[in-house]
Amino acid sequence: MLLAGKVAIVTGGNRGIGGATSRALAREGAAVIVAAQDATSGEAMSESIRAAGGQSRFVATDVARRSDVDRLIATTMEAFGRLDILVNNAGIDVGKPLLETSEEEWDRILDVNLKGHWLCAVAAVPHMIAAGGGSIVNTASVLALSSLPNSGVYSASKAGILGLTRSMAIEWGSLGIRINCILPGSTDTDMMWMGLRPDEIPAERRRVEDATPLGRVADPAEIAEATVWFCSSKASFATGSLLWLDGGTLARSPNPR
Repeated sequence: MLLAGKVAIVTGGNRGIGGATSRALAREGAAVIVAAQDATSGEAMSESIRAAGGQSRFVATDVARRSDVDRLIATTMEAFGRLDILVNNAGIDVGKPLLETSEEEWDRILDVNLKGHWLCAVAAVPHMIAAGGGSIVNTASVLALSSLPNSGVYSASKAGILGLTRSMAIEWGSLGIRINCILPGSTDTDMMWMGLRPDEIPAERRRVEDATPLGRVADPAEIAEATVWFCSSKASFATGSLLWLDGGTLARSPNPR
């Protein structure tokens, strides 16, 4: 097991990429704190990890609220006595054009997607130092490097994560903390198909697959494996790294000739 004896927090760890990451970290021996707002799916994820023989607890958390983040860290320390890994995965979108996005929606997306990464990290780092070091993996998106219609605020928040990752890596490397970032491409999650009716999804899936050199969308478990690697000793010299997992999408020129 790559992560035996480690303790991990996964924000947005109840479903999608976060859920797959919670399961993958537990499979490799880590005790996993599942942090999410939805109690039903969060408790279910923790229970599934325990049923498989792992250790897990669910903590209801809004990562944009410092009080929630402080409670998350305190609960982790009370339950397991240490903290080695933080996966900043919680993220939201509204899928609107910029001209139709309200100030409240802008603030909420930036608060969850960007400020939440910062709040969780600065709360976690002192405990990682006490444990002798740690690993933080921030979840951005290929939309930090490109964009799509109706994704302006989301892209802005994800681009901010790239700068934040580099700054954290520079400031905290000497403290034994490694910070890296994954940039998933099209991945089969609820958010991927947000705003579509069920009958519209097959055609949209085909369109996305046709535009991807590998000819398919990712399974969330494939993205989770990159996070496991970053958190393990196998990635001991990796910090400030950006790894995009997009099936070749960014490698393809938009020019047909």
